[in-house]
Amino acid sequence: MKLCRLGSAGNEKPAIWQDGRWLDVSAFGEDYDESFFETDGMVRLQNWLQSHLSECPEISSPSRIGPCVKRPSKIICIGLNYADHARETGAKIPSSPVIFLKAPSALCGVSDPLIIPEGSVKTDWEVELAVVIGRKASHIPESAAMQYVAGYAMMNDYSERYFQLEDTGQWTKGKSFDSFAPLGPWLVTADEIADPHQLHLWLRVNDEMQQNSHTREMIFKIPFLIHYLSKLMTLFPGDIISTGTPAGVGMGKHPQKFLKPGDIIAYGIEGLGEARQQAVAWRT
Repeated sequence: MKLCRLGSAGNEKPAIWQDGRWLDVSAFGEDYDESFFETDGMVRLQNWLQSHLSECPEISSPSRIGPCVKRPSKIICIGLNYADHARETGAKIPSSPVIFLKAPSALCGVSDPLIIPEGSVKTDWEVELAVVIGRKASHIPESAAMQYVAGYAMMNDYSERYFQLEDTGQWTKGKSFDSFAPLGPWLVTADEIADPHQLHLWLRVNDEMQQNSHTREMIFKIPFLIHYLSKLMTLFPGDIISTGTPAGVGMGKHPQKFLKPGDIIAYGIEGLGEARQQAVAWRT
C-alpha cells in the first residue's frame, strides 16, 4: 500500500494512492499516527479495504499533499552516511553512525514550499531515504531489525549550514526550521520494497542535476541503524529514521551553492515517488 495524507495543514485526511488514483479512507476512522502503527493499523486498513474500497471517494486533484505520517515522536537523522558525501564536505568517514535529531515541527508535505529561514544565506538540500518504524523497539538485535519497519518514504533533510556548522551549538538548530522535513508523497509499505538498499535517488535544482546516486552506497545499512539506535533510545511506532544523503549538496560544490527564493527543487527515489517544491522567503 501507499499511504498518504491530503488536505490543508492540520486538516489532512488519510488516503491511499492506488492504481493511479487518490482515494479518501477517512471512513476507516484513523489517521496515520503512533496509535495506528502500534495497533497493526496497516493490516487492519488492508483488511478493511477488501470490503470498502469501492466506497472510498476519489480525490481528483488534491489541494495539498501533507506529510504521510502524523506527528511522529522523533525524526532521527543519520549524518555522513554516504562516503562520497563525507569526502565532499571534508569530513572523515565515520566509524559509527553520526546521529542528530530534527524537530518534529519541521515536518511538512512534499507539495509545501521550502521556507528559507530569516537571514539565511546557506540553505542546502539533501534527498534521503526515510524509514518509518512500525513497532516499539528497544535493544533490538540487528537480525530482527527489519521486522520493525512499517515502510519507507522520501525525505529532504534541508539544512541551514551557517546555523548547523558555523554558529555555536549542535547540528539540530540548523536542521529544524519550519518546512525543513518534507515527507512523502507516500509511505510505501515494506512489502512493496524488495530491498531498500537498491534504490536510485536524485535531486535537481532548477532542472540542473545535483544529486544522482543509489542507496547501496550507504555506509551503515538499515538493520544496523535500527539496532544501534534502539540501544540509545526507544523507537516508537511512527518514528522516522532519515538515512543520510549522497554527494552533491550545495555545501560540497566549488564554489558553494545554496538555495534562494524562487528556486525549484525536484527530487525522487525509485519506488517512493517524486516531489517538486519551490523555495520562498521567510515572512512574518
